[in-house]
Amino acid sequence: MATTQAAPVDPDSMQDVTPALAENGTPQPESEEIVSETLYIQNLNEKVKIDVLKASLRGLFKSYGEVLDVVAHSNLRMRGQAFVSFASPEIAQKAMKEVRGFPLYSKPMQITFARTRSDAVVKRLDATNLEQHTSKRAEQKRRTRYSNPLKQKFKAKRMAAEIDGAAAAPAARRPNVQMPDEYLPPNKILFLQNLPESVTKDQLMALFSQYPNLHEVRLIPTKKDIAFVEYMDEGSAGVAKDALHNYKLDGENKIKITFARK
Repeated sequence: MATTQAAPVDPDSMQDVTPALAENGTPQPESEEIVSETLYIQNLNEKVKIDVLKASLRGLFKSYGEVLDVVAHSNLRMRGQAFVSFASPEIAQKAMKEVRGFPLYSKPMQITFARTRSDAVVKRLDATNLEQHTSKRAEQKRRTRYSNPLKQKFKAKRMAAEIDGAAAAPAARRPNVQMPDEYLPPNKILFLQNLPESVTKDQLMALFSQYPNLHEVRLIPTKKDIAFVEYMDEGSAGVAKDALHNYKLDGENKIKITFARK
């Protein structure tokens, strides 16, 4: 497996994740950066719900190759971070090169290679050693439970607050952040926007029937610039979406096509 020298990291950009964490949340030792199947992502928007964040990351990275797993947690230690695992290190390397710095939910992503293999990668590429891998990871997590520098830091802050007599304020309720349409998970129903108001159902049927398994076209009488197109399965819908997004139905305005929200 090819190796690359780890680039220097600005401590101020680490978001209190020093040293880097393995997928199970344990500190990773300083060493050369190894090109692996899993990417470690930092500086993610903490206001985004975990399920929405994971779906967004999967949607963003799947264009580079098969995404085996996306791991993210809402606990204090892992907030703002995630791991994305691919079927090969080559796919991961290409994805990191092209996506690093991409402003997901208005925050540029900081991406490095994870230093340990994820469960999903081991299960796919080395299934006979999966049990040994998970046992080793669990043991490492147990050993570092009380020596983890992040836990110690948060514990020290909590104790300092108690000494000062600071009352624990209720956590502010996080605003719901809706996933952008472009990162919605696959759906057999497509949502069309920016349609010409003169468009007819027959026109849309003719356009979308070029792609197999078309089931139904539904116009909205009270809002003529939107419509729904349903296929028999998500795959067929995805093919039509990719082919016709930004298509100029009237020769001027591009229609916007996304998966409908489930």
